[in-house]
Amino acid sequence: MPSPFAGKIGKILVKEGDKLSEGSDLLEMTIEADGDDGGEDEGEQEAEAPAKSESKPSSQASSAPKQESAPQPQGSTYESPAPGTKVHAGPAVRKLARELGADLTRVKGSGPKSRITKDDVHAYVKSQLQVAQQGASVGTGSGIPGVKLPDFSQFGEIEREGMSRMMAATAANMQRSWLNVPHVTQFEDADITEMEDFRKAQKAAGEKRGVKMTPLPFLLKACVAALAELPQFNVSLDMERKEVVRKKYIHIGIAVDTPHGLMVPVIRNVDQKGLWELAAESAELAQKARDKQLKPAEMQGACFTITSLGGIGGTAFTPIVNTPEVAILGVSKAAMKPVW
Repeated sequence: MPSPFAGKIGKILVKEGDKLSEGSDLLEMTIEADGDDGGEDEGEQEAEAPAKSESKPSSQASSAPKQESAPQPQGSTYESPAPGTKVHAGPAVRKLARELGADLTRVKGSGPKSRITKDDVHAYVKSQLQVAQQGASVGTGSGIPGVKLPDFSQFGEIEREGMSRMMAATAANMQRSWLNVPHVTQFEDADITEMEDFRKAQKAAGEKRGVKMTPLPFLLKACVAALAELPQFNVSLDMERKEVVRKKYIHIGIAVDTPHGLMVPVIRNVDQKGLWELAAESAELAQKARDKQLKPAEMQGACFTITSLGGIGGTAFTPIVNTPEVAILGVSKAAMKPVW
């Protein structure tokens, strides 16, 4: 059995055939003063060892507990382990570290010759718990630590404003979706020349109906055709039960940017509705979203979502999939350009 330190055995405390448990004392040992590893600095072993077996001067023996009793500051209890790191700690300290799940190679010792004490282990565990709690308060999902913000006031004047419940919910939902759904973006141009000619020709009919025909109803019907042809995009994944939920209905969400945050009302049974009905319903839901009049049921049950940055501009972007959906369509601003 290897010894954690150098010295001379003075007395063996057990005999052949004795039954021992983990942490039992085996022997009394005189510690060599010039050994790098040093002896067991714990108070419990000092009390058990006879005074005559102590080879160190009494001044050193009395100073060791004082050094051990003062735990290091939180910032000094962690050291990045190097390959082949040698840990200077006695059996009692190693047992405590095993019980608390502490990696002694990461603990900075405060005892003589950097020996790790029980106080060092406790301080290290406490510091790690504090770090974990701080990470949980600003944490993301999937065990990813959050970002601790600096004091921005040191750089200049700032103003703090509380998030609305809608803004906080939107941020949490988008963050959860981004972390849980693998995002792969396919960019493609679509020739909408004939669609735009037809849409503009409906201007007079729309005025009579009191409904404006926008590109959105056409996008909704195009998504219906795509979901019918590719039903693997009209599903949700139940990872707990290892099942694919195939939906026999087509409800599509439309992302609406409002002063209160992003809202996604849902148009149900899009495949069963015509262009004019979709134009009227989408306009009504968008207005209710801006007026904060949407009911919870009107924002649930979507199979697929359409979001548009056409009003802002740009050529392409990567929208965040609205989990538990598995796909989303992002639409950019229409433009006239030659194609050969």
